[in-house]
Amino acid sequence: MMLSVGQPSRTGYAAILALIGIGWGSTQPLGKIAASTGHAPFGLIFWQLVVCVAVLGVLTVLRGKRLPMTRRALEFYVVVAFLGTLIPNYTFYLSVARLPAGIMSIIIATIPLIAFPIALALGMDRFSMRRIVGIVLGLSGVLLIALPQASLPERAMVAFLPVAMIGPLFYALENTYVAARGTGGLDAIQAMFGASLAGLVFCGPIMLALGHWFPMPMPPGRAEWALIGSSALHALLYASFVWLAARAGSVFASQSAYFTTASGIVWAMVLLGESFSPWVWAAAGLMLGGLMLVNPRERGSA
Repeated sequence: MMLSVGQPSRTGYAAILALIGIGWGSTQPLGKIAASTGHAPFGLIFWQLVVCVAVLGVLTVLRGKRLPMTRRALEFYVVVAFLGTLIPNYTFYLSVARLPAGIMSIIIATIPLIAFPIALALGMDRFSMRRIVGIVLGLSGVLLIALPQASLPERAMVAFLPVAMIGPLFYALENTYVAARGTGGLDAIQAMFGASLAGLVFCGPIMLALGHWFPMPMPPGRAEWALIGSSALHALLYASFVWLAARAGSVFASQSAYFTTASGIVWAMVLLGESFSPWVWAAAGLMLGGLMLVNPRERGSA
């Protein structure tokens, strides 16, 4: 997608948007498969970062770019590594091993719902009743998962919902940091490559100190292939997302969130055989409605 020649039509952009969202939606059930062997979180994160560094490194070389090592760039790599990878991925692997992947796909959609009040508190955005209503709808969706007795397969799973919400919180903090400080002159591929490298540097010692290391089996098993596949997909889809945002606009590209949430539920049903109660379907509807109200519209209108 990134190397296509010419300018796609609006229909072509929409098709690319759908493919990005559908691809990203698959990473939730793939992550659950990867965690099914009982491998500890930082061991999984380490191998995930190895794959991301390899994929993004190849993309960087093919584009004839170098990885800047200025003080500003290094600060960016470290902050984004912690906010966007190490902490949220740790809580993701803890929670996805215990919660249905479809539920995780709904929860990940709370990122813009959390990011807006943070930006509002920091004076980076302006008050909008429309978007406040969207936040209320989204949080109502989370409550529909947590409160009714019939919403989750086991009531003990409710205890892991707060853990699962930590990831979207840190992704929202990452988005706020990037919006406030910029990328220090890095393009998005360089930024993610540098952050992945920084994450790998910090993840290694943490993994060894906590005893989370595991060798990658050769040949990899089903769970390991799921980890490799989801990691490579994430790197490639992020690159495609950046390509789309640069040509069709960031607002248009952000609509991939709808496909990510919806397809994540479908992928969970297809790959894992998950089924959901009416409460969960209602929660998904509220979350998508909340996203529709919270996401900014074209020309910066609220």
